Amino acid sequence: MAGTTPQPTQPTPPVSRTRSWWGWGWTDAHPDDAECTAIGALLPGTLSRPLPVPSVRDLAVADPAVEPPRSLAHLVSADPGDRAAHAMGKAYRDVVRALRGRPGRIPDLVARPTDDQGVADLLDWAGERRVAVVPYGGGSSVSGGVEYRGDAHRAVLSLDLTAMGRVLEVDTAGRAARIQAGTLGPSLEEQLRPHGLTLRHFPQSFEFSTLGGWLATRAGGHYATGRTHIDDFVQSLRVVTPAGTSSSWRLPASGAGPSPDRLFLGSEGALGVITEAWVRLQERPRHKASAAVAFTDFQGALGAVRALAQSDLSPANCRLLDAGEAALSGAAHDGSSVLVLGFESADEPVAARLERAVALARSHGGRYEGRGGAGGREESADGDAAVRAWRSAFLRMPYLRDGLARMGAVAETFETAATWDRIPGLIDEVRREVGEAAVKATGFPATVNCRLTHVYPDGAAPYFTVLAAGRPGDEVAVWDELKAVAGEVLHRHRATITHHHAVGRDHRPGYDRQRPEPFALALRAAKGALDPRGILNPGVLVD
Repeated sequence: MAGTTPQPTQPTPPVSRTRSWWGWGWTDAHPDDAECTAIGALLPGTLSRPLPVPSVRDLAVADPAVEPPRSLAHLVSADPGDRAAHAMGKAYRDVVRALRGRPGRIPDLVARPTDDQGVADLLDWAGERRVAVVPYGGGSSVSGGVEYRGDAHRAVLSLDLTAMGRVLEVDTAGRAARIQAGTLGPSLEEQLRPHGLTLRHFPQSFEFSTLGGWLATRAGGHYATGRTHIDDFVQSLRVVTPAGTSSSWRLPASGAGPSPDRLFLGSEGALGVITEAWVRLQERPRHKASAAVAFTDFQGALGAVRALAQSDLSPANCRLLDAGEAALSGAAHDGSSVLVLGFESADEPVAARLERAVALARSHGGRYEGRGGAGGREESADGDAAVRAWRSAFLRMPYLRDGLARMGAVAETFETAATWDRIPGLIDEVRREVGEAAVKATGFPATVNCRLTHVYPDGAAPYFTVLAAGRPGDEVAVWDELKAVAGEVLHRHRATITHHHAVGRDHRPGYDRQRPEPFALALRAAKGALDPRGILNPGVLVD
């Protein structure tokens, strides 16, 4: 194929840092006890001192209930620390369970296959031995997608795909690449860089998540408009199932019946294990510009965002922070809501597009006082101080959430999407009803903030942050109560149970209500056909 580089690109060995087994990210980036105490003091009803950092040595890790056959033993680990690190994702309820020494069912084994045949052999063995298989990428799930719940299986195998982490082929003429599913975000971009290309898909979990994980959960990424989800970048998928391997054709487009790729996108490992994909790439952006526009009136800000989404400007970033979210991120401290705008291009300056966007925002009551007058001159993506503050807080927030969890607080997020006619009422009712539920559950007031992370001509994706007191030793139950209230509000407004965090096990009740019953019937039939022994990620999406 012209323009194709068939040789696999070898990733650079990662810098040696230790991932936290119980919380987000790197162990050396977590708040220390003093910082935990300081941030905990900002919320009423928190503990006087932080809970200790949990140790795997304090867990009761039972011996594995099964042993792998000799032919697969080289792919499998039974190390207690390795198994504990694969027991859960990184949601608030996961972090709290680890802090309290209650991580749930710890997998019996962790397997790291290096190719499709290894995946197939492991699935064959697991099916014969009634072993549940939970596919695992970077482990950043925040919806219960990578843990086993229940006792219907003899044992649990965590299938870690990160040993399959190479860019196998690059088609520079077609701007696409064939990439193994276990490739972590930073490694993926590093391997594409020599070709001058990028996937440009940057979820908040980018550093700790994989291409396969993005595909299996239909992850949202960098773009706030246009190509918002990983779906938009997929040319074809290769999926290993207990019933055989599915490998779709690589095509720019097709009208040949229902798409086979759509069956597996968002399937969360319940139908098969995604092992590689051809994905669409783009040239690396060389022109960037950004601005932060302040609003006194949140409704005016919503009008500005809707106008931007319905224009032809296509900003890469168009995130609206309400006053609470703006204060939390350091983008504003005067009660203003803040609209963070960003534009980028590989081949032409974008300052004029930013200027037009700022002018449109101003016509809806926005205030912009940055450099360059009406729209700012072209500069780095972090040109505005408010933009820099937001970006820094965005990356730091998961670590601070874990610090608040150590102080016994509830600190978590959830997101949704709805049409524009429902957005104002939806946001107001979530704030009010979740806030009231927090007072009822804890006796203390809560903070419920909102930002719009992705916007469309016909609607938007509100993303809520909840900060509240917990009940010592019962923090998970408090969060579950608040999440249930939120789910009822979303259902009432016909808002999706998740825009980009996936269904997992935590969102199953809402997903069961959202999907049409004929589709549920078809999904159950697909599950039965592809996974007849019911070993793949049991409890996710469908029973």
